[in-house]
Amino acid sequence: MKRPLLFILFVTGAIGLGTSCNENPPEDNLLLPTNLVHTITLSNTQKGRVEASIKADNANFYSILFETVNGFETPEMTGNKAVYTYVDTGWFQVKFRAHVSAAQYSEIIDSVYIEFKEITLENGFKSPESYDGYQLVWADEFNGTTLDINSWTYEVGRGEWGWGNNELQYYHDGEKNATVMDGKLTITAKEESAGDAAYTSARIVTRGKKEFQFGRVDIRARLPKGQGIWPALWMLGSNIGDVSWPACGEIDIMEAVGHKPNEVFGTAHWGKSVPSTFNSKKYRLSTGDFTDSFYVYSIVWEKDKIEWYVNDVKYHTITPVNTGSIYPFNNPFFFIFNIAVGGNLPGSPDANTRFPQTMEIDYIRVFQTI
Repeated sequence: MKRPLLFILFVTGAIGLGTSCNENPPEDNLLLPTNLVHTITLSNTQKGRVEASIKADNANFYSILFETVNGFETPEMTGNKAVYTYVDTGWFQVKFRAHVSAAQYSEIIDSVYIEFKEITLENGFKSPESYDGYQLVWADEFNGTTLDINSWTYEVGRGEWGWGNNELQYYHDGEKNATVMDGKLTITAKEESAGDAAYTSARIVTRGKKEFQFGRVDIRARLPKGQGIWPALWMLGSNIGDVSWPACGEIDIMEAVGHKPNEVFGTAHWGKSVPSTFNSKKYRLSTGDFTDSFYVYSIVWEKDKIEWYVNDVKYHTITPVNTGSIYPFNNPFFFIFNIAVGGNLPGSPDANTRFPQTMEIDYIRVFQTI
């Protein structure tokens, strides 16, 4: 199923009194409009066309302001309705105002997402299905309709100390935040309550089911973005239950902080106690960002060496020379896919963060030498 060309997501806004320094000062004790009701409709026939309306009690007239890349536009109202046609892709605020006078109004703010570019599995880099000197030992192409429980397990809840990072999400199991459909796995971070958490997401692991020691790993994915969004495709040492973290070792095949959507990191963590020692390097795009299409994130993992790749371009290497006398990376590891929200890294979402945010994974493939 193709991603829709145009869709919307609403973000609840606050109602309050608005004024402008260029307008007459508001009169005291005027009754502001109440019970604001608004609509946003995207045209099915004309790309970028947005129709909006507002109604309220005690309103003398209305205005609707559409955010653009250059500021706000206020088209002429037809009664309580207005129409605006966008030409840019992105998230834009829409301000709905019910006026008593030009200077006095109640306002509610919502958001609309406009997308002209159609992103499918055909967009972006694809890695080979075979390599000389390697054999495919495990893959998940996500071609079914449910997550393969013979390979994956959902991790659920808030985790200890917010998964060790004071994170803000609750991880659900099942299809609430992770779906398999149309040849891909989609993990979705949402702004919604779950217990004492204000956000939900999903975290799946292959622990005890698919664990590997050495090989080439290719993961094809399209990333989310936004302040406070932290997607990761990574690995932990299978002996974590015996030696804990960071002694078990951690291999981050790809991690990103959503406020820098044109960067990803390859990182290794190790050490005898918290906090870990780590070695990390970034890969930065010269144009665009990692939400624009699918990229392939890879490691080539050998005894005493790990190399990181994006679209088969190597950008980072570690060996025991980089880690001193501690090197846990010659042991078996398992995989973890997740989107975290907030925490010490990357910080909390802000007013510009739009939800939901999704990470789409086309496949994971593990090759080992013949």
